[in-house]
Amino acid sequence: MNLNLKAKKNNSYDAIVVGTGISGGWAAKELTENGLNTLVLERGRNVRHIEDYPTMLKKPWELPYNDRVTQEEAQHYQKQMRTGYTIRQSTKHWWIRDTDQPYEEIKRFDWIRGYHVGGRSIMWGRQSYRLAPMDFEANAKEGIAVDWPIRYEDIAPWYSHVEKFAGISGQALGLPQLPDSEFLPPWELNCVEEHLKESLDANFGRVLTIGRTANMTRSHQGRGSCMSRNLCMRGCPYGAYFSSNASTLPAAEATGNMTLRPNSIVDSIIYDEDLGKATGVRVIDAETLETFEFYSNVIFLNASCMNTTLIMLNSISDRFPNGLGNDSGELGHNVMDHHFRVGANGEFDGYEDRYYWGRRPTGFYIPRFRNLDRNDRSYLRGFGYQGGASRQDWRHAVRELAIGEPLKELVQTPGKWTLGMTAFGEMLPDHSNRVYLDHNKKDKWGQPTLVFDVEFKENEFKMREDMKNDAAEMLEAAGFKNITTFDDPGGPGLGIHEMGTARMGRDPRTSVLNKWNQVHACKNVFVTDGAAMTSAACQNPSLTYMAFAARSAHYAAEEMKKGNL
Repeated sequence: MNLNLKAKKNNSYDAIVVGTGISGGWAAKELTENGLNTLVLERGRNVRHIEDYPTMLKKPWELPYNDRVTQEEAQHYQKQMRTGYTIRQSTKHWWIRDTDQPYEEIKRFDWIRGYHVGGRSIMWGRQSYRLAPMDFEANAKEGIAVDWPIRYEDIAPWYSHVEKFAGISGQALGLPQLPDSEFLPPWELNCVEEHLKESLDANFGRVLTIGRTANMTRSHQGRGSCMSRNLCMRGCPYGAYFSSNASTLPAAEATGNMTLRPNSIVDSIIYDEDLGKATGVRVIDAETLETFEFYSNVIFLNASCMNTTLIMLNSISDRFPNGLGNDSGELGHNVMDHHFRVGANGEFDGYEDRYYWGRRPTGFYIPRFRNLDRNDRSYLRGFGYQGGASRQDWRHAVRELAIGEPLKELVQTPGKWTLGMTAFGEMLPDHSNRVYLDHNKKDKWGQPTLVFDVEFKENEFKMREDMKNDAAEMLEAAGFKNITTFDDPGGPGLGIHEMGTARMGRDPRTSVLNKWNQVHACKNVFVTDGAAMTSAACQNPSLTYMAFAARSAHYAAEEMKKGNL
């Protein structure tokens, strides 16, 4: 008994954070800076900033097989590679093998995963937008799902808090549907994008702006400015975009209050029936398969939406026979993503004497313009566009019948200006869209696997008609030629914005979390990744995850100081 007490004491902390990605890094930073001795658990290997970015400086000719994976390697990534997100020699070390963690699909779901310290914060698209007041109010106004337990005013100070540290570049617009952030100087639109911007304003009264991105245009918080290399996904040696590895985890480590333990798969949460609270987590060592228990006063789940859900569903006790905090029966339900891969492309004649510098890390953004003041379409909510204009490169000369000097001149002359725009639309929460556990099929580490039963519904498909047609109409009005539209929805998950499985709400009978991201029936467990989202809006959600994580971690630290947790 004395040995067990000693082991428990050695494995006890003030707080445990599960996951080191975009939200987990923020939870770790806030908890440690508030003086809490914090254990940070990551299921994957350790990745140290700069030291563990093996391909960050490699030239194309230094990568084997023209940067392609072999057919043998590709067999391990069949589901992720079917999406068009190509697994390459330069990035394959970031992606989990489908064969290591298989999953079943009643309906197609594209689950893109990366397990290592920093998680997908190394590979994310970095588009950073606030949700608007209308996004927090829409469910209540329209009678969809449940009402958010907070409003924009509750989260706005925390948006500012994380933006000032992360470094978000962008242009202030004063739009109610897209609130401004704390901005670093914006990147620049090129001449064709400026032309489209002027046309949208003149013909439609719509706004086009440079994309708001977590790539920094100047040095900030001890990190360097972006070099426009377009190699972000390999890991940035300058720390020029926000990642946990370059920013929040070093900040947490600097406090002396963080213990980072990689290769630690959280299997379930330990719930004490007598105390009526969680007391720790059960962990599988990813390398040895040994099991351990770690204990703490508060637990933050930031394992990414689906793995957080897996942990909660797998946390069975007499009090919670259907998963931790699942009194409402909503755990695992209401899966959302964003639907996209619909829009238009076109060519533009003119500006042959104009070009641009570097490989800019963001394109343009057209904020939502449908269903703003009232619903006047056949669907609810709306969409925004991301896109960019560029000139064709030397490849336009490959099929030309030129040789010698004429060929040299041809390949040195930029081709036509082209522009493409892709819409990102909101997906409504729906109880029938769900994920659940298959206890009969285990993964590499002996955990139950997930089964996805998720699909886009009628509202999303009605919206896609406008997403496609509006794009073509805007290009036509701006004088573009050879306009083509596209519409290939794929499956949910493709946007890599999975969310909603442990939603926030006002009523414990219909939601899993309260306004502080606490599990209603287990107040010392917090969920601050995408699982907490009550609705999706149409903006990229990562900035919102950061704000929720920082807000809730600060609250938890204050409550612990008061003796309430």
